[in-house]
Amino acid sequence: MNQNTRRKQVIFCDFDGTITVNDNIIAIIKHFNPDGWEQIATDVIAERKSIRQGVAEMFRLLPSSMQEEVVNYAIHNARIRDGFAELLTYCKEREIEFYVTSGGIDFFVYPILSAFAIPKEHIYCNGSDFTGERIQITWPHPCDSQCTNDCGMCKTTVMRRFPSEQYERILIGDSVTDFEGAKLADVVFSRSHLTEKCRELGLVYTPYETFHEIIAALEADRR
Repeated sequence: MNQNTRRKQVIFCDFDGTITVNDNIIAIIKHFNPDGWEQIATDVIAERKSIRQGVAEMFRLLPSSMQEEVVNYAIHNARIRDGFAELLTYCKEREIEFYVTSGGIDFFVYPILSAFAIPKEHIYCNGSDFTGERIQITWPHPCDSQCTNDCGMCKTTVMRRFPSEQYERILIGDSVTDFEGAKLADVVFSRSHLTEKCRELGLVYTPYETFHEIIAALEADRR
């Protein structure tokens, strides 16, 4: 029997590029293509700029008058990764707590996830403000005193609310917003930039392309 079975399992699942096949923030910015966005995105991935700084700068390139176009594009462009609904069912059957921990923005995260039975209090993401001349991103879930990475939506702050003595913390992700969380997690399911970072840091990870693979790995670990 796995040594972690005495601890309650909890999943922290990224949204952009994880629940959805595409990275919605990059897809939005790339689609509307304001001058200067590419360098900002490169700087965030290379960790030359914090996530909060980079995301804020990219969205400030877009005028608030484009709200309807931006929201509609974000919602209708997203595609859910295969097996997501089945993973939610699996978690419910196995009494695994499931949280969405997203560096994404409320105006697309909530509408896209509304098709799934996820309690709103289990969805952590950033906010948005279209009242000014430019789109402003708001940060309702900032870093706690133990994180100095200026995350914006701080995944490690959320994870620390589930002590490792009581919980087996499982992270599912793909990119820069998941780097710090991967260091705290007991189990990491990774793809894309997160896989590269796990290799660099010497972290154990399990690669995935669909949620079906994650279900199979979780079930195998129970045996």
